[in-house]
Amino acid sequence: MATILSNVLVVIILLLRLSICSDAQFEDYCIADEQYRDDELMYAMKWACSNGAECSALEENKPCFFPNTTKDHASYAFNSYYQNTKHIGGSCYFIAAALLTALNPSHASCVFEYIPYP
Repeated sequence: MATILSNVLVVIILLLRLSICSDAQFEDYCIADEQYRDDELMYAMKWACSNGAECSALEENKPCFFPNTTKDHASYAFNSYYQNTKHIGGSCYFIAAALLTALNPSHASCVFEYIPYP
């Protein structure tokens, strides 16, 4: 019994040491919530594109134009805003029309940027 407890204690100490010494960050992306109406997403997307998001990739003949849906365009704009402003207090809120995900939403030639915290 004492051997089992000592082995468990050693494993716990090693795990604690790894978590303290690790500076790994998880990537997070901000995407549109599928439950919101297109008009709400469009309103929030226009705000994001006017306040720090880089939305030129959403224009026709650009890498993120397709799929040409409000949800897809809003996801790209929300993520761009979030990545560009999170280090100065920007969030992934957008009138509650967005959410954070650890899954990279990039597709085909449309690359969703991830900027790590400094």
